Parts: sequence; C-alpha cells; structure tokens
Amino acid sequence: MSSSSPAYDPDLLRGNTESMLLFLINEHHCTYGYRLIKEIEERSQGFFRFKEGTVYPALRKLENDGLIQGEWQRLPNGQERRYYRITEKGKEVLKERIAMWQNFTSAMNLVFKPLMAGEGAD
Repeated sequence: MSSSSPAYDPDLLRGNTESMLLFLINEHHCTYGYRLIKEIEERSQGFFRFKEGTVYPALRKLENDGLIQGEWQRLPNGQERRYYRITEKGKEVLKERIAMWQNFTSAMNLVFKPLMAGEGAD
C-alpha cells in the first residue's frame, strides 16, 4: 500500500481479525502467532500491522471457542513455540464467515458503486 493510502478505522476491522487468523491457520495447517502477524502484514502490503497484544488474545479466544487447537513444541534451540491448527468446528465457522464477508462486501460495493465510478463524490 502506498503511504498516501488512508489509514483504516479499527471499527471496520472489528470481528475480522479472528477471521483472518482462522483463514491463515487453515491455509498453513499448523502455524504460530508471530508468523501470522508477519503474513498478515505482508499480504496486506503493510496496511495491517498487528501487535502481539492484538493477535495473541484473538488466538486465545479462538482456542477457547474450540475453533483452533494450540500445542507447545520445543524448537531445536530449546525454545518453545505454540503452534495452532484449525479444528473441524473452526473450518465450519470459517466457511460461514467467508460467506458473510462476501455478502457484506457485495452489498457495500453496490451501495458505493456510483462513488467508485466517479459519480457523486461531492
């Protein structure tokens, strides 16, 4: 994203952070928090720069809700890292959230269509 892009309103992201995490965990089959933070930043071209204080509580909530399962693993250097996998329940919830997102963005695009076509920007 260019530096001239407007910053997003956090209210627009509310509820979607968990969906992004679920999507990436599903895609990777097994991953860890820091990797998720970096991948979201990379895929959004720097638009989303999540802090650990945002991602780790969201991961705990997803785990408490039974949507992901976490497991500590010891690395070769002796450090431990928590890896996450999506559960079957998580896969179902992800499908629902993707469908809701597609419906939401389609409806928003219809509402904003004249503005995006250069009409009515007054």
